[in-house]
Amino acid sequence: MGAIDWIVLWAYFLLMVGIGVWARSQIKTAADFFTAGGRMPWWLAGVSHHMSGYSAAVFVGYAAIAYTSGFTIYIWWAGSIAMALALGSVLFAPRWSRLRQRLAIISPLEYLSTRYDIPTQQVLAWSGGALKVFDVGAKWTATALLLKVFADVPLVWGVLLTGGVTLIYSTIGGLWADALTDFSQFVIQLLAGVVMFVAVLAKLGGISAVWTVWERLPPSHSSPFNGQYTIAFVLVYLLINTLSYNGGTWNLAQRFIAAPTGRDARKAALLSAALFLVWPLILFFPMWAAPLLLPNLAEPQQSYALLTQHLLPTGLIGLVLAGMFAHTMAMTSSDANAVSSVITRDVLPVIWKGSRQMSGRAELFVGRLSTFLFIALSMCIALVADKFGGVLGLIILWFGALVGPIAIPMLLGMLPAFRRCGPTAALTSWATGLVVFVLVKYVFADQIKALNPDWTTTITVAGPVLCSLTVFVLVGLIAPWRNEQADALIDALANDETARARVGA
Repeated sequence: MGAIDWIVLWAYFLLMVGIGVWARSQIKTAADFFTAGGRMPWWLAGVSHHMSGYSAAVFVGYAAIAYTSGFTIYIWWAGSIAMALALGSVLFAPRWSRLRQRLAIISPLEYLSTRYDIPTQQVLAWSGGALKVFDVGAKWTATALLLKVFADVPLVWGVLLTGGVTLIYSTIGGLWADALTDFSQFVIQLLAGVVMFVAVLAKLGGISAVWTVWERLPPSHSSPFNGQYTIAFVLVYLLINTLSYNGGTWNLAQRFIAAPTGRDARKAALLSAALFLVWPLILFFPMWAAPLLLPNLAEPQQSYALLTQHLLPTGLIGLVLAGMFAHTMAMTSSDANAVSSVITRDVLPVIWKGSRQMSGRAELFVGRLSTFLFIALSMCIALVADKFGGVLGLIILWFGALVGPIAIPMLLGMLPAFRRCGPTAALTSWATGLVVFVLVKYVFADQIKALNPDWTTTITVAGPVLCSLTVFVLVGLIAPWRNEQADALIDALANDETARARVGA
């Protein structure tokens, strides 16, 4: 990286901090900090949801998959997310906004004390918060690896730089800062992605390379299913993405909660789905073409960063790197905001009764402090990511396998079809998922690998979520639970008019 690249990168960081400072003026209460006061326009919520849905891990871990396995990464990742959000725009997204109208929630887990009970809410809050620390830690590691490739910056300083900037604007600006920086980051990564796309096309002979590149790559690279990424794996990840991107991942639920109405939340989900359907085709093309331009790489996870260095002039390298950082900072800042909302509204009132009498100013301070501490802890995890299987190990295996058991009671609990699934179903489902993960990941891992190495990832990811789903449904059928307050809540989420009527009642 040259001096101009560093100027571009520092200008980007200063812009993010500046947006955070401006957003601070919009925040008067904890509701403003965590849900933008329910006033976020649908188009901003949609773009923010998209940007908060992936990080620099795409340019590291997923770049390695694109390099070694080809087009399948689009099928099981981007394509399945688009399908999941299309489904969620009908079933889940509008209900998140209505929960805010119905219960004035500012945390994605706040409604669980009414839908189930406080113990269920606490179990999901503590386990989900712990999981997000590891997930966000993987994102910092991926970003630091990019900075190391570009400028030989030590890993620890890469984590401190990107994490420190995010810590500043997230702590002072809340969800408004997250959403506004998401939008500016979207513009930056759009420019950076198009620059890389054009540079690769020029190197490969022009626009015709979009279709001819596949003839020059191994035949398996054009297959929708390749190696361990089988049809079964794709279907499992479709289920996981349905749970994750429709609110099982708390920061994504917040985008829908912040929308003024259920209709706005639905439009936000559809916009995000459209972006996931189209944009990754451009974003991933350089990664798919990388084996032709950088053959026989010993470390495929460096392919996108090395392509940038080889193909782009000084100045544009800084722009592309800023675009990579944009994804991580968008995702991690929103994660921090979501987790701190859970700590402030769900965890703290249970462990410290006095917090229930906090003033609005005190609650806002606690929210900011929680955001600060979460980001700081996740940065510490980033420095020891290799102990948990590296970036891909944390994201695909740990997060992919464990998000389901936490998300199933959250999301299905909003739907009328599962109204008889109560606290026992929720907790048994959660516990089953965790036990199955330990069994397939650690106890029977060698036996599973011996049967068929290509099925190892599929079984590790599929086992917990499928067993959790099965147990949740079966317990609801065998021992149906009845609760008038929970039934009233589920009925109130049917449409916007009902939600408003209930609030006024």
